[in-house]
Amino acid sequence: MSEQQPTPRPDADEPTTEAAIAENAAAEDPTVEAAFPEDGADERPVTTGSESVVRALEGAGVEHLFGVQGGAIMPVYDALYDSELGHVTMAHEQGAAHAADAYGIVSGDPGVCLATSGPGATNLVTGLADASLDSDPMIALTGQVPTAMVGSDAFQEADTTGITSPVTKANYFAGDADTVGDTVGEAFALADEGRQGPTLVDLPKDVTNGATDQEPAAGQTPETYDPPERADEAAVETAATTIASAERPVILAGGGVIKAEACDELRRFATEYGVPVVTTMPAVGAFPEDHDLAMEMAGMHGTGYANMAITHCDAMFAVGTRFDDRLTGGVETFAPEAEIVHADIDPAEISKNVHADYPLLGDAGTVIEQVHDALAEERAADMSATGERWQEWREQCLEWKDEYPMDYAAPADAPLKPQAVVEAVDAATADDTIVTTGVGQHQMWAVQYWTYTQPRTWVSSHGLGTMGYGLPSAIGARFAAEDDQSVVCFDGDGSFLMTLQELVVAVRENLDITVF
Repeated sequence: MSEQQPTPRPDADEPTTEAAIAENAAAEDPTVEAAFPEDGADERPVTTGSESVVRALEGAGVEHLFGVQGGAIMPVYDALYDSELGHVTMAHEQGAAHAADAYGIVSGDPGVCLATSGPGATNLVTGLADASLDSDPMIALTGQVPTAMVGSDAFQEADTTGITSPVTKANYFAGDADTVGDTVGEAFALADEGRQGPTLVDLPKDVTNGATDQEPAAGQTPETYDPPERADEAAVETAATTIASAERPVILAGGGVIKAEACDELRRFATEYGVPVVTTMPAVGAFPEDHDLAMEMAGMHGTGYANMAITHCDAMFAVGTRFDDRLTGGVETFAPEAEIVHADIDPAEISKNVHADYPLLGDAGTVIEQVHDALAEERAADMSATGERWQEWREQCLEWKDEYPMDYAAPADAPLKPQAVVEAVDAATADDTIVTTGVGQHQMWAVQYWTYTQPRTWVSSHGLGTMGYGLPSAIGARFAAEDDQSVVCFDGDGSFLMTLQELVVAVRENLDITVF
């Protein structure tokens, strides 16, 4: 098989017209529809599919993107050159995915990552799987070989949509230049609405190079996608009655509370009714850990007092959690005495791992308010935090805090303990400091010995447990953080080595990040 010869460059003194550029592009890639009109055909627009992609991102409010350049995605980069969007060139596509993931966690808006076709796209898979398991909002844009070459085992071709289907909320193969902007807008909206998660748009090069006169519409989810907002009123009344009749209620806050911006509703509910709050690891910071009602994180690596509260509660109001195995251990022994009210926006999570006696489908903040108001109508005076209701239970929880503290032995003549380092850094920084981690024992020290009082200040890999997450996530967090916020990364030696090349990015971008 003979090698394809490069298209000759025009002579320096030869006029380079738009038509000539289009002719050269078509010579390099016969599937490309020229984006420029022929001379004299000024009724045709001078707009490309890649420009439509960029305009869709601008319309969605995107400010920063994280990516690695390559041939198949280069038309999008050409369009980015003329855009106000900020692009951060990462050292590896996995780093780009983790940075975009962390950007979404801290900002609450989907992070965006870009990669070329083939190995560029496949290098995103770990980051997509991580975001999928943690329900983090993210959109990936991947280059692809021209449409006519798909299935021919072309250079750097891979079945990106097939590979990523199990680890994305939705993925798309862009069909033409006229609709590609709308597709990107829909993917962005879908990543953000309902149960959040990563989406992907695969962009064949002929689509991004193709001509179009279509401005992308405002991003919106498909008409068939209609996540519930309010839970059924009758179900809410039944759940409220169950909580009201309990002697030892607990709130279990999952990561969905933070993603739904429902932390204020959670705090109001807990403090007005005096209900102890336990969190999952993704929900760290949803309820201030310095509050008397905070039992902090439960599960395998959680506090002893949080696990005692779960074991002995007789009613659990669980919100935005999927009851993963690191939280529950053996499900047959999890909260054995409790009737469980489970509120979630995704019906697939109801009774998937732990049976829900009283399921409530809806947005976390809305459902918390619904149950709060239903309780207020029944027995507000009897159950206020200043009254007698559940006072004995609260005192028991405080006793468990004293009995099972998060403590460690620290002999004076012993080397400095990692736990002490975490505590010292916590004491030396502001309450809104953002902490990112890799995965390993350091992750547990960082979550156990730092006092989190605000949401979106804890950034880590939970469901997938991805080593190497810490440094690139710190980069993404830095771009999402406020200028006066500190970003601290705790990492382990093995985890750090997996993505240490991203240090180049931190230096090049002059980022204010501290890594331990």
